Amino acid sequence: MTLEQHISFLTKSAVKALYDVDATDEQIQLQKTRPEFEGNITLVVFPFVKLARKAPAQVATEIGEWLMAKGEGLIARFNAVQGFLNLVIDDTFWVHQLEAIDADAHYGQQPDRHQLMMVEYSSPNTNKPLHLGHVRNNLLGYSIARIQEANGWRVVKTNIVNDRGIHICKSMLAWLKFGNGETPESSGKKGDHLIGDYYVRFDKEYKAQIAELMANGLDEETAKREAPLMREAQEMLRKWEANDPEVRALWARMNEWVYAGFDETYRRMGVSFDKIYYESNTYLEGKSEVEKGLASGQFYRREDGSVWADLTKDGLDEKLLLRSDGTSVYMTQDIGTAKLRFQDYPIDKMVYVVGNEQEYHFKVLSILLDRLGFPFGKELVHFSYGMVELPNGKMKSREGTVVDADDLMDKMVEDAREIYLQKNDQSTMSNVQCDEVARMVGLGALKYFILKVDPRKNMLFNPAESIDFNGNTGPFIQYTYARIQSVLRKAEGAVTGYGLQVTGLDPKELQLIQRLTEYPAIVRTAGNDFSPAVICNYAYALACDFNSFYHDLSILNEPDASKRALRLLLAKNVAKVLCSSMSLLGIEMPERM
Repeated sequence: MTLEQHISFLTKSAVKALYDVDATDEQIQLQKTRPEFEGNITLVVFPFVKLARKAPAQVATEIGEWLMAKGEGLIARFNAVQGFLNLVIDDTFWVHQLEAIDADAHYGQQPDRHQLMMVEYSSPNTNKPLHLGHVRNNLLGYSIARIQEANGWRVVKTNIVNDRGIHICKSMLAWLKFGNGETPESSGKKGDHLIGDYYVRFDKEYKAQIAELMANGLDEETAKREAPLMREAQEMLRKWEANDPEVRALWARMNEWVYAGFDETYRRMGVSFDKIYYESNTYLEGKSEVEKGLASGQFYRREDGSVWADLTKDGLDEKLLLRSDGTSVYMTQDIGTAKLRFQDYPIDKMVYVVGNEQEYHFKVLSILLDRLGFPFGKELVHFSYGMVELPNGKMKSREGTVVDADDLMDKMVEDAREIYLQKNDQSTMSNVQCDEVARMVGLGALKYFILKVDPRKNMLFNPAESIDFNGNTGPFIQYTYARIQSVLRKAEGAVTGYGLQVTGLDPKELQLIQRLTEYPAIVRTAGNDFSPAVICNYAYALACDFNSFYHDLSILNEPDASKRALRLLLAKNVAKVLCSSMSLLGIEMPERM
């Protein structure tokens, strides 16, 4: 039973005994005691003032006295400030709480709720490598999945790979025209990087053709439409959808290069998927559903043969579902993917981790699925997050100025290694040890800096700031964990802690125990809000509390054996909760730094 549950139960008993009133859960209002007053938790007594027909301060005093007398030693003392009853909890309770935390190997995790949540994230295109925007998407999606698992959900992590469409044909066509048979093996490049180069090459050549056509008198829109490269790419897309064997063979070969590159990036980033869907397999399902909707009158066909949905009655506009040449759009694919997913899994909640620029898209998807008769249509959740910017502005992949995810991770690990070598005696570590710590710290810095920001906000990613060992960063929390592990190694297994006989807790000790007891509620809040930032804020606060405790109080050199045992147990469980909370963010914790 938590402290809040203890106080709530006792308060109901007090109100019944004092005023013959059955208090409701809504009337029991508890909050953390303000720092200017003595106390650990505060009961707001205003809901009972009218019932008792007494002044707020008198009601607070009467309830406080009852809790002191009947509360089985839970309340050490109290003070009443108008309608607020500040309660000081007996040290014995806090020690027992610490022992309970230590005994719980899965502390912070909620019971299995026997419900399944599918979380979609990543959604890359096979015409370019993953970039900084994908990094935020993947880290958010993976962390949300971990947090929901801790909240008792069964989670299926899924990815939809956009492996077809005009953008894919652009890379294919550029490789055919300018590649001279280049492969990942012949070039030494990762496959996704190689294909990305040809996507950029297409754009460069296409712009040159547009400029030439405009110089010959065409307006810009006509030039864009009539440029030979674009017409060839569109023809390639039509051949792909017609299952042309040569186009399909080239498509399969180039996609395999990209998938191998993606897998390497995902492994390094520390994210994974339970099920991967491919647009090339789902878009036909979507087209079939659109044709059914057309036949039933849900959609309509225009004179040019294109198929549309009229959403004006829903306060939106008209939405294209099939082009005049019969090719599908993203919406068509998403309809088919949703159908297949709910056939494959008994999904209770479907969550799409997609940037806020797609909010309109998911409003439309929800409406269309509902119109098509899918009962899950209205229940889809679009986890909308803000965009990532750099100090020099947003990324533009088609111009070849994208911040590549692999390059970014290389830089973070390189910077972490340099800082680590500056802080440590190189003669005491192996290269393997140094490389592993640098990997954990560099990637931990990247992940924490991105996840600590409210996901709904746009953010500015600053690599130098993210890897600072002081302040609200991943390395600071990792260093705190490693410091605790050093203390525990020196203690040589002397962390027992059960049956502690401790009175007169130091305020620093009490603050740490209180912070530890908050962890299960923090995990619940992060799950309800779909916010890894809640976990980041908690982990940072816990690390700060420990460092303040470590600075002011001796652990190994404490002469009182009972206090020494308590402090070692505290250190052990701070490390446990730090490791648990950071694992929800996908961050590894080094044992030594």
